[in-house]
Amino acid sequence: MNHMGRGQQPIDVVIVGGGPAGLSAALSLARSRRRVIVVDAGRPRNMTASHMHGVLGHDGLSPLRLLELGRKEVAGYGGRLIHGEVTSARTDGAAIEVDTAIGTIRTRRLLVATGLDDDLPNIPGLRQQWGRGVVVCPYCDGWEHRDDVIGVVATSPHSIEQAQLLRQWSDRIIYFANALGVPATDEMDALVRRGIAFEPSLVTGLRIDDDRVTGVEVDGRVVPVGVIFTGPTPRPRDALLRSLGAATTNGPFGSWVDIDADGRTSVPGVWAVGNVVNVRANVSVSLGLGSLVAGALNAELVSDDIAQTRATPSLSV
Repeated sequence: MNHMGRGQQPIDVVIVGGGPAGLSAALSLARSRRRVIVVDAGRPRNMTASHMHGVLGHDGLSPLRLLELGRKEVAGYGGRLIHGEVTSARTDGAAIEVDTAIGTIRTRRLLVATGLDDDLPNIPGLRQQWGRGVVVCPYCDGWEHRDDVIGVVATSPHSIEQAQLLRQWSDRIIYFANALGVPATDEMDALVRRGIAFEPSLVTGLRIDDDRVTGVEVDGRVVPVGVIFTGPTPRPRDALLRSLGAATTNGPFGSWVDIDADGRTSVPGVWAVGNVVNVRANVSVSLGLGSLVAGALNAELVSDDIAQTRATPSLSV
């Protein structure tokens, strides 16, 4: 296997994941004249969405178009982009070795920005419409469905909060309890007081006409809706971080890799950013976090550069 960097200076930063967080970090680092390689498998979380919203200056732009523009910008500053998976990584003295489709790359720092997968309820039609007629984020898609009949298919106790939040965009909200059953009395009273309709039966499928969601099937009936909001279970793509021994913490959404305020994991030289460590990181947040982490990461590299000069004897004049 080819070892890129063996016998020469390693790459400054290898970034695994070319979504908004990874590319934002790559752009800042490349502009800092760091040697950067982005390895991307081409599976962005929002790849099924035709548009993104609430992204300042890019409202309505295709998320895939945003990534295309980002890749061109990173390449324009000398960053290198590789399509493929990172199969494994390990620490090797002062460097980290990263195994990719084109060989093993030695790098001073590793930044993981691999995102997450959305684990959807097993309801026929839900996955088919994911990112279009079935969505999750009111701030991303609520405006486009203002005043529509909005169905909320419950997946956890947080679904009641989702229904109450969506009441901001429409006064025609239907809360489908699905397998969760009747909520607590105070929560039920709050739904009623705000005019949110309640459907207690199990959801058995979606009605889809001309590739559009038109209804939710419950109890042998079809309840008409214009869109469905639901809460998938987030599954961080953090196998690489875990294989390196990164510390984790259990929370409301399961076990997640720990990072500090700047993006450092517990493994020296290994950083993480975006949805792989932050379930709330939408496109705008990921762009900002990528820039923030890049600044902290570059500062750490500068500290290393200073330390190396102290370890190297000065030449006499």
